[in-house]
Amino acid sequence: MAKVTPAKRAGGKGLEKIPGAAGRAASLRKTSSKQLSGSRAMTRKSAAAAPRSRPELPKELLLRMHDLMVKSRVLEERLIKVYRAGDAYFWIGGPGEEAFGVPLGLLVSKGRGPDHDFLHLHYRCTPTLVALGMTMEDSLRLMMNRATDPSTGGRNFCNHYCFPQWNVLPVSSPIEVQYGMAVGTAIAQRRKNSKGVTIVTGGDAGTAEGDFASCLVWASRPGNELPIFITVQNNKWGISTHYDGQHGEKQIADRGKAFGIRTALIDGNDPIAAYLGIRAELEYIRKTGKPVLAEFRVSRLYGHSSASGANRETDICPIEQFERKIVDLKVITTEACKGVWKKYDDESRKAAETVRAEPMPGPESVWDHTYVGSENADWRKF
Repeated sequence: MAKVTPAKRAGGKGLEKIPGAAGRAASLRKTSSKQLSGSRAMTRKSAAAAPRSRPELPKELLLRMHDLMVKSRVLEERLIKVYRAGDAYFWIGGPGEEAFGVPLGLLVSKGRGPDHDFLHLHYRCTPTLVALGMTMEDSLRLMMNRATDPSTGGRNFCNHYCFPQWNVLPVSSPIEVQYGMAVGTAIAQRRKNSKGVTIVTGGDAGTAEGDFASCLVWASRPGNELPIFITVQNNKWGISTHYDGQHGEKQIADRGKAFGIRTALIDGNDPIAAYLGIRAELEYIRKTGKPVLAEFRVSRLYGHSSASGANRETDICPIEQFERKIVDLKVITTEACKGVWKKYDDESRKAAETVRAEPMPGPESVWDHTYVGSENADWRKF
């Protein structure tokens, strides 16, 4: 790991910036043999275009990432408390993936239609949705199956989000089907020649599914490459099965090499490395229209789901790690960090109280939202 040096004052604008982690991101980058050839004899022109070894992120961005990471974690912990109190039936979420999910949400081209990014997410995507602007109430409404839930009308599991206004497609319970679905939106973007990118996320265990392989095939057809950012959040677990006994390849990202896909291996527990890595890969896709397969090493801090107890586990906590760094760099004080946690703990408690008083869906709405435009789905009336 590269050592982060103390903050320096940037000249001109007086904006304090903190050296980032591009060195780590660059050292983890995996490129094709063609890209590697001639790298040692890099010309001045190519050197100028290459990532700087010590890029910087503004202090304001670091504080914003920390704020959103804490908000996401507190929200997830509130969802677990709601489940344990008997106000919900099931929990599954993303504590431990904040350092990946928040930077992703901040870098998305948010909007509706093929000119913006499409997001095919899995059920550990709360950090990304929080960064996009989702409220705690809307997450809790889905968790507590309230009729006010904007994602499903209160008729799906927690964290199975759907926000059409942000191109967030419905999160599905069947494992990794989103990789096959992502091909469709990417084809639409390619036909329109837009700068939008299709972003798909999933876990390491799900890469054993055929949908993942199909995504690699369709994304890389010569002359018909697709603008897909294929990501894998590798937490080393598939429910209760460990990664090491299931994968023959050294890195999941290596599987892209057989298809000529640009690949990357990024520290998903470091928000600075994740932000710089995601930004670089999205810029590449927008410029070339070609896919990227990126593997992010992340933690799973509360087990698989409420089915496994949802108890805190001993793994790297990206927020604690990040807080130590930005406190050492004097970006924020320890007391201010505690204030952020308290702020969102209070907000989450009030949000849960608000949602608890809202109604659950009734039988009259069971057919709603099955088809586009709420077209009647009652098979008895066909």
